Amino acid sequence: MLFGNVPRQGLQRHDHKPRTSAKKKVVVASVAVVLIGVAASAAGYVWLRGNDTVNHNQRQELAAVESAQELRESYDVIVAGTDPEGIAAAISAARNGLSVLLVDGKNRDILGGLMTVGGLNTLDLNYSPKESVIPGKHNFLNKGIFQEWYDQIEGTSFDVNTAANVFYSMVKAEDNIDLLMKTQSMEPIVETAADGNVTVKGMRIVKEDGTSLDVAAPSVIDATQDGDIAAAAGAPFTLGRADIGDPEAQMAVTLVFAMKGVTQEIWDSFDDIPETDIDAMSAWGFKEAKDYVSSNPERVKIRGLNVGRQNDDTILINAMHIFQIDPLNPESLEEALEIGRAEAPRIVDYLKQTYDEFKDLELAYTFDELYVRESRHIQGEYRLTMADLIANRDHWDAIAYGSYDVDIQAASHTDTGFVLYSPEQYGVPFRALVPQKVDGLLVVGRAASFDSLPHGSARVIPLGMATAEAAGAAAKLAAENGLTFRELSQSKELIAELRARLTDQGMDLTMNPFETPYYMNHKAYKGLVAAASMLITSGNYDNLSFDLDGKSNMQRVVYSMNRVAKQHPDFFHGDPSAAIAGVDAPAEQPLSLEQAVKTIANGISNEEAPALTVDEFLKRGWLAQETVDAITDKAAITNGEFFMIIRDVVEYYAGVVYE
Repeated sequence: MLFGNVPRQGLQRHDHKPRTSAKKKVVVASVAVVLIGVAASAAGYVWLRGNDTVNHNQRQELAAVESAQELRESYDVIVAGTDPEGIAAAISAARNGLSVLLVDGKNRDILGGLMTVGGLNTLDLNYSPKESVIPGKHNFLNKGIFQEWYDQIEGTSFDVNTAANVFYSMVKAEDNIDLLMKTQSMEPIVETAADGNVTVKGMRIVKEDGTSLDVAAPSVIDATQDGDIAAAAGAPFTLGRADIGDPEAQMAVTLVFAMKGVTQEIWDSFDDIPETDIDAMSAWGFKEAKDYVSSNPERVKIRGLNVGRQNDDTILINAMHIFQIDPLNPESLEEALEIGRAEAPRIVDYLKQTYDEFKDLELAYTFDELYVRESRHIQGEYRLTMADLIANRDHWDAIAYGSYDVDIQAASHTDTGFVLYSPEQYGVPFRALVPQKVDGLLVVGRAASFDSLPHGSARVIPLGMATAEAAGAAAKLAAENGLTFRELSQSKELIAELRARLTDQGMDLTMNPFETPYYMNHKAYKGLVAAASMLITSGNYDNLSFDLDGKSNMQRVVYSMNRVAKQHPDFFHGDPSAAIAGVDAPAEQPLSLEQAVKTIANGISNEEAPALTVDEFLKRGWLAQETVDAITDKAAITNGEFFMIIRDVVEYYAGVVYE
């Protein structure tokens, strides 16, 4: 586990947000259609069809993807990567009148990357706080090119052939895009000035036949999953959770596998499984799956199933967690594929034995690429923080918005994963796409400049496609004004123009109204921001597990201080557990103000701890008097009151402010 036996206000296991399934809604929907009458019949049809559990779609044959026969020596923009983010960036740039080279660097035959070659066919969606006026219709943030693509697929889950074909048709429709598939390698061409400043000038590409060519471009958009181009150009980055003191921790990778033999009767039967729901294309729940006994428990396990339906008799299952994988090492990734391929038949056997609904299903195949959730986090002109998300903060240069839960998947076999926080809506600044120390380059998708914790929300593909659409338009604006992306990111006037252009091309950059969350008016709000940023609390889907007014205890703060010390090792050298030495059942003992300070003091230094009393903390300015005055019961302080104390200490002693 991440830091011991986490208390109730701590980490929670990852599950889906509870939703009522389509099958359970359809009777209500049918009655509603009768009641609303002829005038609303169209809306009623949308509602009914949206809650139907029957997949009415037909399987498509994969279209053959063709590369451009001749490439230019230079383009206005080169987009590296054919994942959905790369496709969105290329289309956006092309529609802004720029010549674009869209190049794949993973030897793929089709477009769509993680969604199609990796089989991730269930979408993690950014819903708007403002519900659609049409019953049953989803209202997504950002819209734009993502919405255009989404409207051509099956729904919240999709057939991978459909997705790949729609991506290809959208790219083919743009005369300004040259597509190059199945390259052996690609790397940035850089120019380093005397002052050390690096500028990307284009890309060096080795084609499938082994020929090498240099292609010039004043703008390059890195849409690779791992920020490969930015890293090769010299942009700084952090790996995994290194930014919070866990350099070895990063979310598990997943191998998606397919099962065959699914009839409509079997699909509908999934809805009868406890705590499991369905719509026409997606099923979620299957909680007993987590009890699967792995053949290699330290390397692979499964959680509750995410099931995405195809337009034949197959379903795709996203549930496998594979650990101890280096996503930047090809040999390690190949090992993960081998582990997953070996485990998939065992998992299928378990599902067949555990669920009667699965007894007639069989393993069909596994996918060729892994679902890698986390690797590099590029350091940009702005770094998205947990404080941004908890405040549901807009930004003057917001070019996309997110609302997906901060979903932190398991990092090891002893970790259960958790939902840290559920935002309403937050902005992603354009500055987060501009890497430090490198010009001529933007980074989009999950490798953009996000701290590792908010990355748990911002990593999702629909948001990545929105950042990519903005990047494509920004390339045009920067060229028109003769500016670098860094200079563009500093101009409020031109960013306003960028936002206007994005709106004109179909994006929705509205910060929607919503009810102020309860915690923002709480006296411990600033402490909560610090606590969540240091991963000593989590809110789960409803944000209630922060439990700000619940009583803390002696054991809990020891776990918390271990976590704080990981993040700020230069300031906390001691063993906080010394504060509970000889205490029976410390998890059952209330936490006094004195005990809280004693634990923090031991975390700072066991030798100095006896002298570091509450009065000494106040005298040194490590603890604010108003924080102490706000404590209701100093003999039994709350979680929120402790968060305020540790916030003060980290700010006034360690010099780090979370806000």
